[in-house]
Amino acid sequence: MKLSLHGRAGAALALTGVLALTLAACGTDDNGSGNGSTSGSTSTDGSGGGSALSGELNGAGSTAQQKAMDAWRAAFQQANSGVTVNYDGTGSGAGRTSFISGAVDWAGSDSAMKPEELTQAQARCQNTEAFDVPVYVSPIAVTFNLKGVKDLNLAPATVAKIFDGKITTWNDAAIAADNPGVTLPSTTITPVHRSDDSGTTNNFTDFLSQAAGGAWSYPASQTWPIKGGESAQGTSGVVQTVQSGEGTIAYADLSAVGTLSAAKIKVGDAWVAPSADGAAKVLDDSPLDTSRSADDVVVKVNRTTTAAGAYPVILVSYAIACQKYDSAAKADLVKGLLTYIVSADAQTAAASAAGSAPITDDLRTKALAAINKIAG
Repeated sequence: MKLSLHGRAGAALALTGVLALTLAACGTDDNGSGNGSTSGSTSTDGSGGGSALSGELNGAGSTAQQKAMDAWRAAFQQANSGVTVNYDGTGSGAGRTSFISGAVDWAGSDSAMKPEELTQAQARCQNTEAFDVPVYVSPIAVTFNLKGVKDLNLAPATVAKIFDGKITTWNDAAIAADNPGVTLPSTTITPVHRSDDSGTTNNFTDFLSQAAGGAWSYPASQTWPIKGGESAQGTSGVVQTVQSGEGTIAYADLSAVGTLSAAKIKVGDAWVAPSADGAAKVLDDSPLDTSRSADDVVVKVNRTTTAAGAYPVILVSYAIACQKYDSAAKADLVKGLLTYIVSADAQTAAASAAGSAPITDDLRTKALAAINKIAG
């Protein structure tokens, strides 16, 4: 499901109605601040030629979001010719740190802000709250490089034991039991994990802690919980390490694994390959975290679902922003970008660029309610 840059641009132009409404909404919500908002009349055709939005937005964070973000940036900038959107894929943890410090205007993160981070962000948010909204839902592939083996089944407990160093060769009895009739080599297994604080790590370890039936003894964590072992920086670094090493196995956003193989995971009595449809089925079966404020829209992913076709090794990735910025101009830019990103059109563009699953209509409604409160 790949689109060329020209295809994405065409899709962006086809979605101009949403963008026009976005810009109009931004232009009417400066709260009377009188502090230099660029809001005003906007073009009704969404082409951006008459858009009053202008300026620069800087974001950082999730490397898993990178392909989707590239498509979103291209479309939003095409519709708003006076706007430049920059995004640095530094990793989720680094992105949240940059947001809290005020170094970037918004962050992308594959795990929601921790309570202490929300508190720390209040100072840069003009003494108001920061919030999370879901923008990207994607399968995490358990990807491997094993000569002579392209198709592999792995039960959650088997995955846990591999990454915990308790299964060390590819012909181990547990892997053989998951793959009857498959000839497995005695090659040493080299698990590869993220070296940086990572939302993908948080989601992967959350899956293992929920679904591995006690075979994984660590809590969900954005920092890899086991000392030592092979590691790499960012999603691209992990994928490159697997590509270059025989017997390697890792976890990475499905959009990034390219021609590498990805294991099927046991869900109930079925073996399920990573897919956008499988991720969407898990999202449909997962509630919101009701311990958070109404405008902090965070999903509690149900990793133990047995719904037919569900693939529970997923990440729900967020955009993190302030309720209030130091200028109405900046608030309008952030509001405009995030309103576009959660739109059905932008979610379709992300699916084409990165193979992600769209957020649900209910999540979109809740996300827009939070985004619409952004002020300067």
